[in-house]
Amino acid sequence: MHKPTAMDFRKHEKIKMELRLADSSLADISRTLELHQSTVTSVSQGYGRSERIQNAIAAKLGKSPKEIWPKRYRTREA
Repeated sequence: MHKPTAMDFRKHEKIKMELRLADSSLADISRTLELHQSTVTSVSQGYGRSERIQNAIAAKLGKSPKEIWPKRYRTREA
């Protein structure tokens, strides 16, 4: 399991703020996806990974998941 860093928690707080500015929240996303709010929160905080949740958060923010979590989407260079 990934141990979140201080940077992960700052990113989580930024995501929550941006969702509020978009008139949404992690709770809204959890209801839409029919998941427990703690599951969505754990992905946002960096404890877990879920392409489905990351895509839902990114869609609400009008961004790609790679823009929000670039380290999770690193590509290997030759």
